[in-house]
Amino acid sequence: MKLARRLDHIEPFYVMECAKAAAELARSPACDARLGGEPMIFLNIGEPDFTAPPLVQEAAERALRNGSTQYTDATGLPELRERISAWYAQRFGLDIAQRRIVVTAGASAALQLACLALVDRDDEVLLPDPSYPCNRHFVAAAEGVPVLLPASAKARFQLDAASVEAAWSARTRGVLLASPSNPTGTSIDPDEMGRIVAAVRARGGFTLVDEIYLGLSFDARYSHSALAHGDDVVSINSFSKYFSMTGWRLGWLVVPEALVPAIEKLAQNLYICPSSVAQHAALACFEPESIAEYERRRSEFRARRDFLVPALNDLGLSVPVMPDGAFYAWADCSAHFSGDCASSWDFVFDVMRRAHVALTPGRDFGRSGTERFVRLSYASGMAQLQEAVERLRRTL
Repeated sequence: MKLARRLDHIEPFYVMECAKAAAELARSPACDARLGGEPMIFLNIGEPDFTAPPLVQEAAERALRNGSTQYTDATGLPELRERISAWYAQRFGLDIAQRRIVVTAGASAALQLACLALVDRDDEVLLPDPSYPCNRHFVAAAEGVPVLLPASAKARFQLDAASVEAAWSARTRGVLLASPSNPTGTSIDPDEMGRIVAAVRARGGFTLVDEIYLGLSFDARYSHSALAHGDDVVSINSFSKYFSMTGWRLGWLVVPEALVPAIEKLAQNLYICPSSVAQHAALACFEPESIAEYERRRSEFRARRDFLVPALNDLGLSVPVMPDGAFYAWADCSAHFSGDCASSWDFVFDVMRRAHVALTPGRDFGRSGTERFVRLSYASGMAQLQEAVERLRRTL
């Protein structure tokens, strides 16, 4: 059976390869506490240890009891789109019309829809290096060409307007950014975001901004949506991270009004509609009681960051830029390279075997110096983070 050529441009997701190795080791006698082993501590996967709060769970149960399980509009429940619109007004002071919001089957579906609607074969899309690998694969799946631009610690591992303007060519169609970013947890300064949007707009391109961690911003300076810079910005968001609904597979897009019919047509054909149960449950995310719980959790993530990053620096795992959002630390582990350990890939497997702490190597996230870095997720509880630091201290 002949496979489609587009698969040649989709690289393996090495994060998951490491996760499989960690899970296999976790099942071994060395990690069995009953046999005196140390259970594996997983700091490799970006999934909050918090689950959907009580009101959301109750809303899902109510939807099932009431039979609210049938198809919805491809763009989502109107009342959910209204609540998302109200959230932008309350949290960011933005007037985002409900008709510009499209509810999707997770942020992944949102990215797929946006790329299929905006990227033609051989169109180039500029992304920062490092960045989340699946973002460039969405471009490739639409038969576009992702172009990774090295982003330094000085630039907070993000693109700026000058780098976008310098890299723009006749084949460039737009930019795909993430703020806050996976893997670095860093955001683009709002003024710089405005300059990027203006530079792209002047060239007739599109600006896609992955904002799935926007609710988990810790610094007021960066707690701004790119949507503030014009109705032509396309924002991708999700109920997975701030709203703690990872497996519910629910996200949304905010698009220019003229783009809604094209996005709706694609959604109708690709997946008909998002999960109706998840949508009815998500209505409860915006209740005051739920928002209060989410804000408590955001404070907890910040406390975890404030513990972990200084501890990593003390261990010689230097974090060049303090993360201002999400739940990741991007740490340079090259000080510990020696002998057979010549890259973060080697380092991760060494630490996994010796300390029973699972980390993520940098190779997935780019090509410009990422072999020196590891990503640590502080989505795990404080007790696990403290134990992980002690094991790393002992091992390193």
